Amino acid sequence: MSELVALRRRLHQIPEVGLHLPQTQAAVLEALDGLPLEITLGDSLTSITAVLRGTKPTDDPRTVLLRADMDALPVREATGLDWASTNGNMHACGHDLHMSILVGAARELCARRDELAGDVVFMFQPGEESVDGASHMLAEGVLDAAGRRPDAAYALHVWAGMEPYGTFTTKPGTTMASHDVMRIRFVGQGGHGSAPHKANDPVPALAEMVLGTHTMVTRQFDAFEPVVITIGKLSAGEACNVIPESAELEASIRTFSPEARDKVVERLTRYAEGIAAAHGLAAEIDNPQSYPPTINDEAETEYVAQTITRELGAERHLRWTNSLTSSEDFSRVLLEVPGCFFGLSACPPDLDPATAPFNHSAYARFDDGVLDDGVRIFVALATGKLA
Repeated sequence: MSELVALRRRLHQIPEVGLHLPQTQAAVLEALDGLPLEITLGDSLTSITAVLRGTKPTDDPRTVLLRADMDALPVREATGLDWASTNGNMHACGHDLHMSILVGAARELCARRDELAGDVVFMFQPGEESVDGASHMLAEGVLDAAGRRPDAAYALHVWAGMEPYGTFTTKPGTTMASHDVMRIRFVGQGGHGSAPHKANDPVPALAEMVLGTHTMVTRQFDAFEPVVITIGKLSAGEACNVIPESAELEASIRTFSPEARDKVVERLTRYAEGIAAAHGLAAEIDNPQSYPPTINDEAETEYVAQTITRELGAERHLRWTNSLTSSEDFSRVLLEVPGCFFGLSACPPDLDPATAPFNHSAYARFDDGVLDDGVRIFVALATGKLA
């Protein structure tokens, strides 16, 4: 078993959720120990920023940023692997592979630092899964860690399906959707279930909101400007014979442009307030979190595609036509630095990528065999920019 495979499986067994991942951070630091890196740890999260100083003489030093996310999901693993997680969390999105690939790239680039006419920033980021770890690292100065801002930034994401094993994927422009969360709470007056006329029941308003929201999408948004709204959480009452005082929902909103995002938030707000007014209720609306769309730089995406083709062959690269409706907080880095977020299928060769359990599934499996190719592409991207 290679060192990177062993590291990946160790990380897979200790998945942690959110911004604070002490065991994961310790494992990555141990894997980086002894390398000629300038390491800074996060204050508001257990991030690791490592800077490698290239030693090739140059009058025009450049900087490249490579990123791996570190956090897992609150999913109880059901893969049956010998090295499966047993702590109730799971690396169901493949971030254990991301960290291992970035560690491998750091080791290789450190060994070749005399070929680098500039610096490499290795960004190990907690909290990608819905808690916006990237914004914390940006606030703590990850883009200035080398003393000058990166000229290019790259992040790789493994897939448990969709494409055949070992296929790299790129898409210029918008490659992933924005993500917003909206919480809407209808407040009325509780009462006895036998006398609804003496109360002011918020539950019918909640039901109307759920059904009407999906109709609103089909009737108020252009079919060629995709909008995805999922109402994944509903809450109302504690007993069947008690009318609750309040009822609430949480909605996940995904769009591909700032204009569509603003329109969705405005229309949902207007709709909730209108329903509340019609039922004699109050509406409390919160829109606490927003990830922008992930927008790849055209030139950097072409550079990634050419690098994959040169290193591994044209058959290993696939140019996507459609964007993904999932979201990524690497989008925040790409707002500041030209770069590319690209994919790599780690779907086990014995599974059909069209039907294999996908990322976030308790059954999702990612094959270790892609680690070396992931390292190879990261190293080639960095050395190509810093030659």
